Amino acid sequence: MLTTLTSAWANLRTRWHLFAGAFVAVALGVALVASMGLGLAAAADPPAGKPQRFAAQPVVVMPRDTLTVEVDRGPHRAHASKKIPHPQPVDKEILRELAELGTVHRDHLAPDAVGVDASATAVREVVGDRAQVLTGAARRLADPGAERDAQAVVAVRAMLGTAGGVSAFVAVFVTASTFAFVVALRRREFGLLRLAGATPGRVRRQLITEALAVGVAASATGCALGSWGAPLLARALIDNGIAPPWFTVSGTGTPQSTPWTPWTSWTSWTSWTSWTYWVSWPFQLAFWTGLFVAVAGAWAASRRAGRIGPVAALRDADMDTDVMPWSRRIVGAALLTLGLGLTVHTLWADPSALLKRKTYTTQPMILITAAAALAPLLVRPVLRLIRLPGAVGLLVRENAAASVRRTAAVAAPVLVTVALAGSLMGSAESVSAAKTQEANEQTNAQLIATGADLSLARQPVAGAAVVSPSASSAVFVREEGTALVRSEARAVSDPAALAATSRLPVVSGAIRHLDDRSIVVNEEWEHHRVGDRLTVWLGDGRRTRLRIAAVLARGTGDNGAYVTMANAGAAPVDRIDVRLTPGASPAAVTDALLAATSGHDVRVRTAAAWLDATHPRVKPQTRQGMLLLLGIALTYTAISLAGTQLMAASVRDGELRALRRAGATRAQVRWMLAGEALVAVAAGTALGLAVTALNLGGLAAALGLISPESGAGAGAGAGAGLDAGVVVPWGVVGSAVGVCAVVAVGAGVLGAGWRRRNGAGG
Repeated sequence: MLTTLTSAWANLRTRWHLFAGAFVAVALGVALVASMGLGLAAAADPPAGKPQRFAAQPVVVMPRDTLTVEVDRGPHRAHASKKIPHPQPVDKEILRELAELGTVHRDHLAPDAVGVDASATAVREVVGDRAQVLTGAARRLADPGAERDAQAVVAVRAMLGTAGGVSAFVAVFVTASTFAFVVALRRREFGLLRLAGATPGRVRRQLITEALAVGVAASATGCALGSWGAPLLARALIDNGIAPPWFTVSGTGTPQSTPWTPWTSWTSWTSWTSWTYWVSWPFQLAFWTGLFVAVAGAWAASRRAGRIGPVAALRDADMDTDVMPWSRRIVGAALLTLGLGLTVHTLWADPSALLKRKTYTTQPMILITAAAALAPLLVRPVLRLIRLPGAVGLLVRENAAASVRRTAAVAAPVLVTVALAGSLMGSAESVSAAKTQEANEQTNAQLIATGADLSLARQPVAGAAVVSPSASSAVFVREEGTALVRSEARAVSDPAALAATSRLPVVSGAIRHLDDRSIVVNEEWEHHRVGDRLTVWLGDGRRTRLRIAAVLARGTGDNGAYVTMANAGAAPVDRIDVRLTPGASPAAVTDALLAATSGHDVRVRTAAAWLDATHPRVKPQTRQGMLLLLGIALTYTAISLAGTQLMAASVRDGELRALRRAGATRAQVRWMLAGEALVAVAAGTALGLAVTALNLGGLAAALGLISPESGAGAGAGAGAGLDAGVVVPWGVVGSAVGVCAVVAVGAGVLGAGWRRRNGAGG
């Protein structure tokens, strides 16, 4: 054991240039996971603000804003809860009883809660379980902005959850690949050790010991970097409009009012001296993930290195042969089969599932991992397709083909980056384009008025043939007895007006049959046969039974339910769709509609302008979040790519010296190194685009299968089909490829030049 430790320490000191790349890969990967984890922890427990609306009252009484329903959980019964959008106001009987305890303060602008000048104990005894009783910081839940802040935190959690998963995926893959490449670069050393009498077990123990040392040091460094970078991540989320202005990463010891700087983060006394901060779950997860990946990557490579005989190891060190063990081929083939099988199964069972964000941000990872695992096997066929002119071009291609491990080590991170950029951004933009087209096809109005709590002061509006007020609401249904599912709903006052101002994709029934005792659902519902009766819970929590009047196609996921105003509780009208009489002036009708409409922030736009504002290709927050995510992944990939190139340059002294002695000029050697880097980047780009094509191809097939055209014969208003197609984000992909190419070429050429200037090269 002592001999192994001594040998490992000597290797770490003398071959630090080989281990530097692995150290950087682990440290950056751990920093990414730690930063995302700290952000998630902060979003899960946001700081409690001070109450404003009822700051002077010790107790606030609010109506219950959650719906709780019994569901099956295996053999037992459990309760599922969902927030309702329009809680019923506090009961008058409760208000009368509260008035006997003390003064009751009402807010006439928003009469959904009251403040009470009485003790919390007495109020709870009176209210019981009929309403919520809030005290202390919880009184802020009655403020108008509380719901908005809660939604913002949910968006931050979703963003960081996705970003954390993708970042962890990239970090684990790059770290494992880097360690495998470090071992591959030391094949000659292992051959000499085996000739000197070292047993396979001795080789494996030495490699694992080195990996442990690098993993522990790098993971600890990564945790420190994560603590430093988490506030920077929070500031980036705020600057890009993803997080609310008050969002901050807890535990850093930096007040919210203090501008973030690297110095305040590094010198924060609260966080750096608190052991509870360092043993929190984000650091535990990041540290042990980094250590596990480092050891696992070295262990997998050490098993193969230990099995190779001395002569075979020396021969394999000169030319890459058998670059991919059968275990990796089996794993890669299994992942490829799984990824393609899941896509085909989803297309057959539920095509609309491929359009959901959780699916198109996670399912592509399987195919990306499969392609990355099979990269050494796929690189050679791609290299055969590349033709470069001249002697330098021939040398570039042959060198790249002969050193497949080196080429694949450069190509694989590029593959992952290109596939992520193309698949994630392409899927988001394609789905948004399909939603925009679907909304355009379903809108038959010419003018649309929007605002808060709209109402028409007079009827009819001059120049308007049809006026259709509606409100945003929700309905809840218990599906299969095991889940309480929320569906967005639109509440209308006149079903005939709805039919005139829209072209809904009806597959059975008719919109005009909608009344106060019925509902319009879509094909995603468990029960969607016209005439069936459903037990549903309305937006204010009331339970009722409604008959299905019509069924809509699934579409892109935006085809929600429709009910009448009687089943929308206190939902305020927030939209009015208008059809004009023949020959009426849109400007004149707009003025008449503004004069007849009262409410907050009233705005009248043409249908086209309203669609452009409410259905952009990709929501700005979503796009900024994905660009931030891809930027983080690209930065990590670029740094790891530079480390890989520098490690590769450190073992090519003899090869480059031989080229110089054979008559090659220094410029020709540089061109060769640059060409090899570009060929590797091109191979990774080609494979990444192939994976992107598979992922976006499945999405295109899903858009074709969910086309409303398939059910057009069943009811009026079915659309003509979604032909928006997939969108390939060439700008984002091109930028990623350009950064990877510049980094790979620069690190490869500069690394060889640095070795030569220090006496290693010829």
